Amino acid sequence: MVAETWSIQELLQAGWSEADLAWEATAERTAEAVAREDHTKAKGSAGEALQLARANFASNDPRLGTSLANYGMCLSLSGRSEDSMFLFREGLDVWRQSPGWIAHMEAPRMARSSLFHMRMEARHRSTYRARWQERWREIAAEATARSEALIVSPRVPVAAATDAFARWRRERPAMLNDTRKLMAAAFLLLAPLKSDKIAY
Repeated sequence: MVAETWSIQELLQAGWSEADLAWEATAERTAEAVAREDHTKAKGSAGEALQLARANFASNDPRLGTSLANYGMCLSLSGRSEDSMFLFREGLDVWRQSPGWIAHMEAPRMARSSLFHMRMEARHRSTYRARWQERWREIAAEATARSEALIVSPRVPVAAATDAFARWRRERPAMLNDTRKLMAAAFLLLAPLKSDKIAY
């Protein structure tokens, strides 16, 4: 994956903060460390991501839900599984509350090849946003189901982390927007992927 560099001005224009970008990078490091079976580094990164999420994000922000679940999983991998279930349940609760956060997401502005397409998008903005809302709910529903599965079967195979990291690398949006925040939360959740993957 090519390293990204964003200026403060670009972050502000996109409606992002340094905490948004730091959380994403830390969640990536967590997934990468779990995939390499470096449990000490994974636990440290997961703890850092959770601290960032608790300090900077709303209580219904799905990135907080992912942070809780991932930290729980890293504790479990480090032999502290008795502390994991509470974190899995708390993370699931955040994911279940995430529709309120999703309702305030901004639909991404797309680069268009013609003035006609730009005018059509502007004219039908509510329809365009409604389609994005549907897609966002699908992403959140999948992540919620995966969070529920953690409670039923808290032992997460290393393959789940490898799959999550590979999926994020493959599908990470190039633009800084709300969709990217949600996709990072869903795709960097270190729970097994369902076999019926959603196409984006």
